[in-house]
Amino acid sequence: MAAKDEEDLLAYFLKQYRQNLLPLLRKHRLTEEGSLSPFIRLQEKRKEAKQVQKALEEKREAFKETMADIARRWRELHAKEDQLKTYMEKSMRRLKEDDKLRVQALKKAMREREQKTQKEMELVRAKKKLEALKKEHQKLSKEVQKYSIFKIYLEDVVKISPQFEDIQDVISRYKLLVRTRKDLQQSQEKDRKMIKQTKVLLDRDEAEKEAETLQYQNELEQLQQRFAQAQNDVRFWTARWADIRNRNTENGLMLTTMKMAIHNLFQCVNTQLKAKVHVPEDDSLRQLDMVEPSQTPLPAQKEEQ
Repeated sequence: MAAKDEEDLLAYFLKQYRQNLLPLLRKHRLTEEGSLSPFIRLQEKRKEAKQVQKALEEKREAFKETMADIARRWRELHAKEDQLKTYMEKSMRRLKEDDKLRVQALKKAMREREQKTQKEMELVRAKKKLEALKKEHQKLSKEVQKYSIFKIYLEDVVKISPQFEDIQDVISRYKLLVRTRKDLQQSQEKDRKMIKQTKVLLDRDEAEKEAETLQYQNELEQLQQRFAQAQNDVRFWTARWADIRNRNTENGLMLTTMKMAIHNLFQCVNTQLKAKVHVPEDDSLRQLDMVEPSQTPLPAQKEEQ
């Protein structure tokens, strides 16, 4: 730090020498160089050098004082910077706290505003309700005035009717009659609904019965048609069976005749061939087999005979 200060001081003096002293020395040298003797000039140079040295010393002392003042100010600046930093930190904390308090205040203000708005709305509703109640009260007052004549009428009824002690008895009797009438109406309505339901059920049962009857009629017609068809089939198959029986009878007779013919033929062949072959009488197939080989030579035999 000290070396840097000395370098700065030397640079300052060189700058002052070049800017101020050197031009003066050159000018003085040019004006007095021809008139003064060398010794006098030397003395003057020494005097000027002393003056310059003195001025340099004064400048140096002033520079040192300036540097000391600058260092002092620098320390003060650092101290103030620390103070400012501390103050800034305190200010930031205070600002944060203020922001927090401001947010809380804003939230509180918003809640209060909402509550105020809600209360204003409730107040408006209450006013509307009050207006409606006032209108209803006016309406009821008009109706009371309108029906006040009935009070006089009921008082007269109480006076002339010993069964009623006051107007409330008349009203109670009226309410009882209204309830009785309402109960009767409800009972009649229930009866009508029950009758209607019963009618619906009867109509449905009647429709179901009609449908069943129609279905039974259709089934009966179908059974009758099937019975008629069965009768026709019986007559057909009876006739067919009679025909088959007749054919079987004819075939039986024909078969008997054929058996007799085959037997007679077998007897004839057997007699002609003079062969004594014993074949049962009812075995017509074997007799026919015995007859068939002998039928070819029969004409020649007849010719020989």
